[in-house]
Amino acid sequence: MYKVNDIIIYGKMGACKVTDITVPKHLNVPGHRLYYVLKPFNENCVIYAPVNTPVFMRPVISAEEADRLIDKIPSLPHEAYDEESTQDLVKHYEAALDSHDCEDLIKLTMAIHARKVEAEGKGRKLGQIDQRFMKQAESILFGEFAVAFGIPTEQVPDYIASRVEGRQRKLA
Repeated sequence: MYKVNDIIIYGKMGACKVTDITVPKHLNVPGHRLYYVLKPFNENCVIYAPVNTPVFMRPVISAEEADRLIDKIPSLPHEAYDEESTQDLVKHYEAALDSHDCEDLIKLTMAIHARKVEAEGKGRKLGQIDQRFMKQAESILFGEFAVAFGIPTEQVPDYIASRVEGRQRKLA
């Protein structure tokens, strides 16, 4: 069970702070069921989640683990996922999001970016499905990295880029 002030990943919402653990009277829940009161970092709302919810929850990764993942970026596969069917593409993207694994999210964003470059090379725009999943994956990933590093979410892409660039210069 998490404690008040723990920072966790909650489903596809991303990083949230546990602000309370209570039996909320206003929800009209029968019995004495405990709920986490969660404050998402990237949304202006409050979430009431049963302590025994089936929604995925885990602690936020450490700064060291985040740096380790960022350092792996140059060696991760980054080919565009090429699927004939839109339904299969959505299933593939949802599977990556549902894994709740930062490395899977990095691979997903890299694959969608590769699709974007490919589309732009043909004079087209990235499709709406790709855009939607890219936004969702980046929101979850950057939100978790922001918490791990203690920096604003909008600084995460620059942090990643500078770290990857620095590693590549060291290896050259």
